[in-house]
Amino acid sequence: MQLHLFGAATASGEAFRQLAASRHQGWQVAAYSREPADHLHRLQNVHSADFSNPAAFRPAGVGGGPAIWISFGPIWLLAPFLEQLSKHYPERLQDLRGLIASSSSSALTKRFAANDFDRALAARLISAEDQLLATCRHLDVPCRILRPSLIYGQVGPYGDRNLSRLLALMRRLPLVALPSHSGLRQPIHASQLAAVALELAHQMLGRSLDLALPERIALGGDSQISYKAMLQALQQALPANDPARNCSICEIPNRLFFLLAAPLLLRSPKAFEAVLRIGADLAGFTPSHHLLDQAPQPFPVLPLAL
Repeated sequence: MQLHLFGAATASGEAFRQLAASRHQGWQVAAYSREPADHLHRLQNVHSADFSNPAAFRPAGVGGGPAIWISFGPIWLLAPFLEQLSKHYPERLQDLRGLIASSSSSALTKRFAANDFDRALAARLISAEDQLLATCRHLDVPCRILRPSLIYGQVGPYGDRNLSRLLALMRRLPLVALPSHSGLRQPIHASQLAAVALELAHQMLGRSLDLALPERIALGGDSQISYKAMLQALQQALPANDPARNCSICEIPNRLFFLLAAPLLLRSPKAFEAVLRIGADLAGFTPSHHLLDQAPQPFPVLPLAL
């Protein structure tokens, strides 16, 4: 049994490699990254794979056994890559028995955004998901697309660029203002996303995939918390000497908060809408522990990207 992992040089990709090695020692994991081949010497057992060049791709490992593809790479690049392989090099997919790809909850949360950039991002994600599902139906293999919420955490040398940016801001500022009624968040650690992908791969290889699962799974962590509670929990999880612990969180009335942010609209509608989303509920996704059949993990799951 073989697992072909794309996007290996990411926090979720590294977490997947570690989990697969510890839980399924008999499985072969062929890992790929889009980094140039001359940069891959620092990554153990990682092969170069450029989604923009399907002609050059050759599956690593020993052929002849069932294989599952797992991708944490950009889905808008993966989708045309797989389609081109299926059309022009179908022999390279003869062992494929299923595919799991990571997209983003932005396909849902930014679909009706007020600014062009976010709407275009949502449309790009949805179009790639449609293309990937169509190709998998043509190949007659199951496909599950994960739409994770806010990904965070550190795994090996790889860390997120989401909550770590908030921590960097809190280290620089003595005070952060938030609306008194902030929206809910459901952050998911990179290791939780990897664990869900590994569980789905296990089901696909064992032909025990839950057919009740939708093809597109909106996925979150196990805690739904307010924006303020999220920042406070992050502060408490930091080392005692971390400057971000000294940042005060000040709540002001929602109307005043968004009024003060209004001038940002003239400079960057995208940034202004990001501020508006602080008051929106971006939660209610499937908790990862529901798919893993295990106890929920409270936020934050460690380690954090500092």
